[in-house]
Parts: sequence; structure tokens; C-alpha cells
Amino acid sequence: MTASAQVRAGRKARRIPQLLIGLVGYGAAVMTLVQSGLGAAGWNVLTEGTAGTLGISFGWATNLISVLVLLAWIPLRELPGVGTLLNVAVVGFAADATAAVLPAPQGAPAQLGYLLLGLVALAFFDALYLGAQFGSGPRDGIMTGLVRLTRLPVAAVRTGIEVSVASAGWLLGGTVGFGTVLVVLGTGPLVGFFLPRVTVRLPAPGPGPLRDRRTASACRTP
Repeated sequence: MTASAQVRAGRKARRIPQLLIGLVGYGAAVMTLVQSGLGAAGWNVLTEGTAGTLGISFGWATNLISVLVLLAWIPLRELPGVGTLLNVAVVGFAADATAAVLPAPQGAPAQLGYLLLGLVALAFFDALYLGAQFGSGPRDGIMTGLVRLTRLPVAAVRTGIEVSVASAGWLLGGTVGFGTVLVVLGTGPLVGFFLPRVTVRLPAPGPGPLRDRRTASACRTP
């Protein structure tokens, strides 16, 4: 859907809170993974490397990468929406706010807990804001665009993207650990699991019986 169609579509009383909760939760999950010290998601590794290279905060690096990644939407013919703009504005600041209040984990069990909680939360809140059907965030627009063009499942496309950006982030000095491998391999299947379960069903336009329209229609799991 175009941005105007997303705004005109129904069920906004559910979709708007779901979008905002998803974006804030996603930012918090990102920082939980970073704070674990065991390795973060691929995009987070790239963000950490970028922040260190440029001498800026993690949140500002997140926002900068979001803007740059939008350029890759042009050849993919992805359409931005309200969720796209809010993603750029909210996620980085939510990550910085979480870093200010989240205590550092003490000991290996706490680090592992942060890692596992961050992984599940990252996938859930990612699916939650996508399922609100207000448009993809910059990074997820790459995923949905490639899924639409290649017709590959979400898990395969998301894993390939995570591996690529984690490698680039590592070259910039980002932290890569065994947790990175777990997140890279686990995020795609988890998003594929959560997405059809949290996507808000919208009536399709036009005459005839109402049909469910889903943002995830092109993002089918095998």
C-alpha cells in the first residue's frame, strides 16, 4: 500500500499503538543485545562499527544508517510509509534511552539472559511494527523488497542480509561474538514465525466479499 492508503485503511485504533509499541520495543531490544556483550544482530554490529568510526552515539548512528539505507529502496521500488518515517525517528532514540537505564549484566548467566531476551524481543517487535501495516522501516524494506523480487522465504532473505551487514560492521570495528551467530541465524525464522500471527487483517478494497490483506503476503515461510 501507498502511504495514503495505509493511513486511510481501517483498524487504526489497533494499528497505531501496535506500530509505536513495536518501534520502541525494537529499539530497546537492539540495545539489550548490545549490552549483553556477546555479540549483537548484524545491523547492530554495523551500527556499532559506524558509531565508533564516526565518534557518535549508537542511536545517532542508527538514524544515520536508516537514512542511507533508504537509498537502496529506489532499485527495489519499495514504497515508504508512516512507519518508515517513524522508524527513523524512534528506534535510535529508544535504543539510547534503553542504554541509559538498562544495567550492565553481571556474569555470564545474565549476559546469556540478555542475549536470549534481546533476540526474541527483536524478532517479535520487528514483526509487531511490520504487522501494523504502516510501511517497513529502512532495513526491513530491504528485506521485504528482496522477498518480493526473489520470492524466497523471509528466513533465507533475512539471514543473508544479517550475514552481509555483520561482516561489514566487523570490518569497521563492531563487536562480533557467538551471540552474533545466534542472532543472525535465529532472527529470520523468528520473524517468519511471529509475522503472520501479529499482522493486522485489513479488508481488501473493491466489490465482493472482504478478503484479508496482509503486509506479509509476499513474505511466506515455507
